[in-house]
Amino acid sequence: MGGAVSAGEDNDDLIDNLKEAQYIRTERVEQAFRAIDRGDYYLDSYRDSAYKDLAWKHGNIHLSAPCIYSEVMEALKLQPGLSFLNLGSGTGYLSTMVGLIIGPFGVNHGVELHKDVVEYARDKLDSFIKNSDSFDKFEFCEPVFVVGNCLEISTDSHQYDRIYCGAGVQKDHENYMKVLLKIGGILVMPIEDQLTQITRTGQCTWESKNILAVSFAPLAQQSRADGDKPDTVQLPPVTVRTLQDLSRIYIRRTLRDLAGGGEEGQVRGVVQRVPQKRKRRHCRRRRINTYVFVGNQLIPQMVESEEEHGEEEHKEAEEEDKEERDAGDIEILKQTNMFRDQIMALPLPESLKEYLLYYRKK
Repeated sequence: MGGAVSAGEDNDDLIDNLKEAQYIRTERVEQAFRAIDRGDYYLDSYRDSAYKDLAWKHGNIHLSAPCIYSEVMEALKLQPGLSFLNLGSGTGYLSTMVGLIIGPFGVNHGVELHKDVVEYARDKLDSFIKNSDSFDKFEFCEPVFVVGNCLEISTDSHQYDRIYCGAGVQKDHENYMKVLLKIGGILVMPIEDQLTQITRTGQCTWESKNILAVSFAPLAQQSRADGDKPDTVQLPPVTVRTLQDLSRIYIRRTLRDLAGGGEEGQVRGVVQRVPQKRKRRHCRRRRINTYVFVGNQLIPQMVESEEEHGEEEHKEAEEEDKEERDAGDIEILKQTNMFRDQIMALPLPESLKEYLLYYRKK
């Protein structure tokens, strides 16, 4: 499924195409997509395909097409502080984007059938926290993944504000999914070849809306011999943050606001795209003789004409462009490191600084 938009050269280019095609329609969703590079969730040997609007599968690892994830993110109508459950959480790509929006006071859980995929997702999450330049620009709700079949979730599990199922749901499992949803919550799942948004309006009332025609592999049924007891999935507990963790959140928030220069023109968690430098056409002017008709007379006249630089001058112009790009990169790097510098300048023990930085090395 996919192919609805043109392939991009990089993550930002892909997001531009999704916006142009109206798959991404809100700033909050756009910022989350720009902050998480889709290519980081591919195996290195397949990264060249990351920015195509196509699904990708290798063994048990799977990513849906970008246009699908865009519609899902928009349909979930995410807000800070919500609880989210991802059924079939896969690589953790979607859960990580959701975590950037719901923030540190949300709940972010995922259930995945395959143990190797959960390990892959945890590795990618760890890499994002430790290495991504975007991490310091957001307040993040870290996803928690568990191994299990999402059709075997314990009946006494808590409910969620937002749920997404990343596999095709059979009609007889629809009510099972709905029970996991809080009143006022939104469930997005593929059912009968339609990506569907279901809103729980009351204890026993629902509103459904078809979003997009899709084709998903069906939910895996747990295979077991007759008489075997199914393996019940226990969802992660919803815990209260420790005072130490809350202190880190509020210290980082304060320093982030200071590093951003105040509220004017600043939005917490916004990652601005750096516009690409357009190649300039370097020309020089020269005067030439030409002739114009005035009435029935031909009169000589001097006019200015543009002529492109010769090869040597063109090389000089390219050097100027390179210097401008390098200067821009340095400025971006300064902005990226400013938040870290604020923390490192605090009169605190090194171990506490590392804790405030989530032990990031850059």
